Amino acid sequence: MADQRVLILDFGSQYTQLIARRVRQLRVYCEIHPHNITAAQVEAWQPSAIILSGGPASVYGEGAPGLDKAIVERNMPILGICYGQQLLTHMLGGKVIPSNDREYGRASVTRTRATAGKADRLLHAFNAGDPFEVWMSHGDRIEALPNDFVSIASTESTPFAAIAHVSKSIFGLQFHPEVAHTPRGIQILEAFLFDIADLKPDWTMGSFLDAQVKKLRADIPKDAKVICALSGGV
Repeated sequence: MADQRVLILDFGSQYTQLIARRVRQLRVYCEIHPHNITAAQVEAWQPSAIILSGGPASVYGEGAPGLDKAIVERNMPILGICYGQQLLTHMLGGKVIPSNDREYGRASVTRTRATAGKADRLLHAFNAGDPFEVWMSHGDRIEALPNDFVSIASTESTPFAAIAHVSKSIFGLQFHPEVAHTPRGIQILEAFLFDIADLKPDWTMGSFLDAQVKKLRADIPKDAKVICALSGGV
């Protein structure tokens, strides 16, 4: 049985720590792990949902960071952001190509579907046809979606700004919902965490610290010496 926590897989994005901060602000516990985690390790950690970060690589580039496909096949909610979206597309049979012009900066995205199916849950707070502002930062683009995926939002130059599987809880965003330049990005993260992954906003740093102190007291012998390395920037 999955625990009430989110696994964030890091593909080298400058915003990975910010994703974690946003999730924790929504009172959900999360941890960041490297992208090369195995499916067995994920199974042992028992997350309720997975978020794939962005990154500077190209999915078709030599040595591009990948993902154990068995993780995607675990039938749990997954949200791919930027490179994470492109990687999901590439892994599942879609096509990602270099873009003629790197898209960096603000963009206007429009929800393109108005139905109430599984694929539409991520953007249910947005009215179809009404544009909302997001932050883009990518050099590649999706040219063709994998089977059973649909576009749920687009821009003038990006037809697949947001995508979703028609029956599974797998979603991808070409933009960054975690940054301040996407003002309504927090609503997208809320939809993923609470409506799709069915998590509860009941985690606090205080409860986490209490649990960790209790665990340390149980694990460390009474006469042992403990060294704490603390960063003031945390």
